[in-house]
Amino acid sequence: MAHVHPTAGTGWVPTSPCDARCASGGPATGPATWGRAAVRAAVTAVVLAMAAVTTPLLVLSPRPLRERWLRAVCGAVLAAIGVAVRLHHAGPPGRPFGGSGSLVVANHVSWIEVLALCSVAPVRMLAKRELSGWPVIGPVAAATGVLFIDRRSVRRLPRTVAEMAAALRSGHTVVAFPEGTTWCGAAAGPFRRAAFQAALEAGVPVRPVAVTLTSRGRTAPEAAFVGEQSLLHSIGRVLRLSAPACELTVLPALAPEGTRAELAARAAAAIAVATGIPHGDRRRRVLVPTRRAS
Repeated sequence: MAHVHPTAGTGWVPTSPCDARCASGGPATGPATWGRAAVRAAVTAVVLAMAAVTTPLLVLSPRPLRERWLRAVCGAVLAAIGVAVRLHHAGPPGRPFGGSGSLVVANHVSWIEVLALCSVAPVRMLAKRELSGWPVIGPVAAATGVLFIDRRSVRRLPRTVAEMAAALRSGHTVVAFPEGTTWCGAAAGPFRRAAFQAALEAGVPVRPVAVTLTSRGRTAPEAAFVGEQSLLHSIGRVLRLSAPACELTVLPALAPEGTRAELAARAAAAIAVATGIPHGDRRRRVLVPTRRAS
């Protein structure tokens, strides 16, 4: 199977050709697997319920407390689901992405790396506006300073870039997924440039992070959140995986130099070297063969 990268003419809303066939690695479905999934699901439900109850208390809490709460909740959810987070080439303890005021960009495979990145350091996430309406997740996102982007409105994009730049200048670490949507991990999409404009305006470095989802040490396509899957369906697949892990490889920082297109290209190239998966070019259609899980 090959992936056809969408061209720039497909409009502002990012698209991906990845679908259910990409996530067809298929975890085992025997009695032991379902039993493990049931236990994980029960623990996850308890963790989410506790998060929902404590979220209203965050509104009046100081920033350091909100940051610690978010890291703890994201880590607890991943632990309940059974996902281990493995951080490679990390910086000093508590500062895996370097100093304050940096733009972290990563390839986007699932909802898993969102929680993983939030669990390892205090960050502010750039997320699609639709997320604000999700139960539990929406209120948590709003309370913890998520920056929302309306992917359906190009006119609002400069305002979002300005908000990102202001957050970066204030010393926040902002996380963005320049592909704009999820890909299966066997192929990767072109990097959109808006987030990099914010880094240039704020004069802060860009820190690329390569994401790989694995199960028992092999690439786990069934962990990808792509196509028409619902969030519950995706979570169900992950619950059944054996020893799932989210591998985060923190790469050297890129100086805020050149144009936003050049900076985006440098970040995409760095992540591609780490994952072995090239990112598409927005200017042309590219066939990218999928990589079979080993």
